[in-house]
Amino acid sequence: MNEEELDLEAGRKLLEGPCDFVLGVAWLDQLPNADRPEIAFAGRSNVGKSTLVNALTGRKTLAKTSNTPGRTQQLNFFDLGGLLYMVDMPGYGYAKVSKTQKEEWNQLIRDYLRGRPTLRCVLILIDSRHGLKDTDRELMKMLDEAGAAYRIVLTKTDKIKDQKLAFMIGDIEKELKKYAAAFPNIIPTSSIKSNGLDALRAVIEFYTRY
Repeated sequence: MNEEELDLEAGRKLLEGPCDFVLGVAWLDQLPNADRPEIAFAGRSNVGKSTLVNALTGRKTLAKTSNTPGRTQQLNFFDLGGLLYMVDMPGYGYAKVSKTQKEEWNQLIRDYLRGRPTLRCVLILIDSRHGLKDTDRELMKMLDEAGAAYRIVLTKTDKIKDQKLAFMIGDIEKELKKYAAAFPNIIPTSSIKSNGLDALRAVIEFYTRY
């Protein structure tokens, strides 16, 4: 993907247009027909995933938010104007749920990411205050092995100083060179200040065309 291929206006039109919740998937046999491109949002629990989904679409309650890690407990499919599915995935990491529930979520995530033919890209959300964690690296390694493309999106950049953010971006982009399926550039975002949202919308829109 080249930056000149991104269309900011088309991205805004897509994300702020019709966006409807389709279904929540707890088992793979519940998946909708693979009839359009899909973009998945993944990230550690409480990384700000639901808040970012709401901000991208200009809605307040499209994706539920909570201070309790692990609120998203299934693959939530949202239909963007019949052109693309946006998939909100269960958070991983320190969610306060039973060990059995964690294992079920993790298996669902692995099976979906490895076997979905219409999955175009996984957006891995990373809290800009904390950087990559081992659980993030485990997911990245799994995506490398599956040949599934992914890119890093930093969240909550309004909570970190500019200089520290710049160092964080540099360190992560350097590490990404070790991962075959990773997109080399990072998208820093703030759901509160709307920083980076247009760029991310344009990236999502790009995958409706390919």
